[in-house]
Amino acid sequence: MLKKLTFSAVCVALAIVLSQLNLFTMPQGGSVTLCSRLFIVLVAYWYGPAAGFAAGIAQGLLTLFFGASIIHPAQFALDYVLSYGALGLAGFFRKMKRGLAIGYIAGCAGQFLCNFLAGAIFYAQYAPEGQNVLIYSAVYNLSYLLPEMALTLVIISIPAVRSVLDRIK
Repeated sequence: MLKKLTFSAVCVALAIVLSQLNLFTMPQGGSVTLCSRLFIVLVAYWYGPAAGFAAGIAQGLLTLFFGASIIHPAQFALDYVLSYGALGLAGFFRKMKRGLAIGYIAGCAGQFLCNFLAGAIFYAQYAPEGQNVLIYSAVYNLSYLLPEMALTLVIISIPAVRSVLDRIK
């Protein structure tokens, strides 16, 4: 239990640090970071979905100290609590072949869904006039999630990286 808690705390800390190293940032929030989501997914992959949800929620709450934008309690829940917690979905794929990659995609898909809903509900005023709010929110959120997903998937597909991550598990 102590090892699990320690590894989870270190992963949350790494996720927070890496989330501050933005490759680019979107105007209304969201950014491409250097694999910050991976560390929460790793907690889920190593210890299961409950640990992943807890680590994700911890990261979401800690993100508030680094300039989070809150305009409504429901938006806070979607963008910070549920969105980061959704990375814990990766834990459901931990026993599968290529479970880390599949879990990472599932966790990011869960995060996208939460951010998409928050964008469509709370940031609709930023959509260009005449553009469907749902399309705007989807494109906006995918514009930062997909590049980071691609980068992370390339990194975890490197045999040496995969080997190290499997040994830690």
